[in-house]
Amino acid sequence: MSSQLTEGIRPAGAAESPAVETISMQAALNRALAEILAGDDKAVVLGEDVGRLGGVFRITDGLQKRFGPDRVFDTPLAESGILGMSVGLAMAGFHPIPEVQFDGFTYPAVNQIITQLARMNYRSRGTLPMPVTLRVPSFGGIRAPEHHGESLEALFAHVPGLLVVSPSSPHEAYHLLKYSASRPDPVVFMEPKSRYWQKGSVDFTDAGSPLGSKVVRPGAHLTLVAWGAMVARCLQVAELAAEDGIEIEVLDLRWLKPIDAEGLAASVSRTRRAVVVHEAPLTAGLGAEVAALITQQCFDTLRAPVERVTGFDVPYPSGDLEDEYIPNIDRILFGIQRVLEYRRG
Repeated sequence: MSSQLTEGIRPAGAAESPAVETISMQAALNRALAEILAGDDKAVVLGEDVGRLGGVFRITDGLQKRFGPDRVFDTPLAESGILGMSVGLAMAGFHPIPEVQFDGFTYPAVNQIITQLARMNYRSRGTLPMPVTLRVPSFGGIRAPEHHGESLEALFAHVPGLLVVSPSSPHEAYHLLKYSASRPDPVVFMEPKSRYWQKGSVDFTDAGSPLGSKVVRPGAHLTLVAWGAMVARCLQVAELAAEDGIEIEVLDLRWLKPIDAEGLAASVSRTRRAVVVHEAPLTAGLGAEVAALITQQCFDTLRAPVERVTGFDVPYPSGDLEDEYIPNIDRILFGIQRVLEYRRG
């Protein structure tokens, strides 16, 4: 896992601010993009409304004014064109950072992502690397219309040649975006849009390891595995469970491709029970891969089957139906209860 992520890293950009600040994920991503552009004259940001408007979520706010329209530029409303242009730019020696406005809008660009972006390095026998970081505002939780909330991590993680990562906090967003932009590989960077305006502490001088998973709350009785927006929800669940004397470990998977099998095994070997939480539908969701890895690595120590708490096998709903679809605190607690009460035979 680590060799796949560490080989051939490009310089990440200008030195970070020496301060530790409490800022939103939106601000952390904006600062990371500014530092990437300042430190790499081949880096370009492109997408619908990323220039003058600063993006729908204002992630690119002020970047065009600072770096100019040749470095930060608007594109037509054509996701296949955005990704096709990014592939061409990478072939010409640039380091594109395209944005797709909403996760559901990536569907028209799936051909470019899978048959070109993911395969060009392999197809060219390494002569045409694809240092492209595709930013995708992802998942639900903002009560948006249809196609404005999806959970597509399993689709991208299934494709050889793509790396997939999803930050859960402002600190992770800042450091993981800078690391992703330093890669010579295409990275799908899935930003939990419901967390854009949640604030957290960012240490700009201490990134820690950008690789693998991360224990964000230690525990002894069960491991909750999550990524993106579901990490915060799992932390809420762990707080409630602690009131009843149940110590839940929360593992932020972070990298969805490659998955940190060693980190999973280390956590679950300690707690001997696991629940995987994600927003995507249950069937063939990434939780199935995580559960398989846990079972493979920890079969002899598991006290119960791995439980999955997920979305349902229906199209991702819009608006006020999201609350019925996205795993809530009660559903996660029920999943934990099923695992803790499991008895063999």
